[in-house]
Amino acid sequence: MINVEAVYWLIGILFIAWAILIGRDANHPRRWGSAAFWGLLGLCFFYGTWVQAGTAPAWILGIAVLVLVALAATKQLADGKATTSTGPQREAFAARFGNRLFIPALTLPVVTVVLVLLAPVLVIGTTPILDPKNTTLVALAIGAVAAAVVALLILRPKHPLTPVFESRRILESIGWAALLPQMLSTLGILFTKAGVGTAVSTLVTGVMPKGSLLAAVIVYCVGLFIFTILMGNGFAAFPIMTAAIGWPVLVQQFHGNPAIVFAIGMLAGFCGTLCTPMAANFNLVPSALLEMKNKYGVIAAQLGTAFPLLAVNTALMYFLAF
Repeated sequence: MINVEAVYWLIGILFIAWAILIGRDANHPRRWGSAAFWGLLGLCFFYGTWVQAGTAPAWILGIAVLVLVALAATKQLADGKATTSTGPQREAFAARFGNRLFIPALTLPVVTVVLVLLAPVLVIGTTPILDPKNTTLVALAIGAVAAAVVALLILRPKHPLTPVFESRRILESIGWAALLPQMLSTLGILFTKAGVGTAVSTLVTGVMPKGSLLAAVIVYCVGLFIFTILMGNGFAAFPIMTAAIGWPVLVQQFHGNPAIVFAIGMLAGFCGTLCTPMAANFNLVPSALLEMKNKYGVIAAQLGTAFPLLAVNTALMYFLAF
């Protein structure tokens, strides 16, 4: 069975490979700090297997995270400006291959969806081939590998490890911000465990007009929007605002439909995703991939959608959920 641990080990191998490439780059302005950062991160993916199995202490991972933060905070990372091709070369490739360049990109979602749909029948005897608890994640990893193979077959680069070289270039152009989604989602769990939702509920209910459904809906949606901007992750903001306003006020006090309240609430939170650099995988990665002069250009383009959409989601919740 291909389980989720195999996916984590594959990711760990990639990070270690990038660290080795950085360490071997004599022209890199911060090669040892950068190599240490990405290499340590890669080792964490391996060590996490034993932590999950209960055979290794988790506090070591905590120390590793603090070391990663220290390396980033002391500016030990830098963009090595690795070059895999020049601008004119990429333009020539684009003109040569045309729309065929989209085939690898489309391969990833197609393979992922097909594997997820076929997962129930992909068995050997009674053992499923894909981890049934993490089918989507395993299928996504297989789709990514398949997309890389298809890209190699279509583009036929001079070196078979070109995907590793190119991904290193993109990773370094993003920098430590590539880890923000993972760290911020963890922060959301910590905030919930620490009772931040309860504290927010006490603070908000003290100033919110009592008996006002409209005020409660606005506070919930705007709160999700703001917390998502601050934390960079709608899934991290959701438990905090739901514990504070969503469940005790909108569902229990005003008897709102939980499915509608929480579904539209998540959409209101995602409006904040459009506005924050903390959501690095959505807003900074595209800027790096497109080599935009303004790394916040994606956010600037999305602001005109985010605020009207927040208003629409707030109105939909008010009129549909109660």
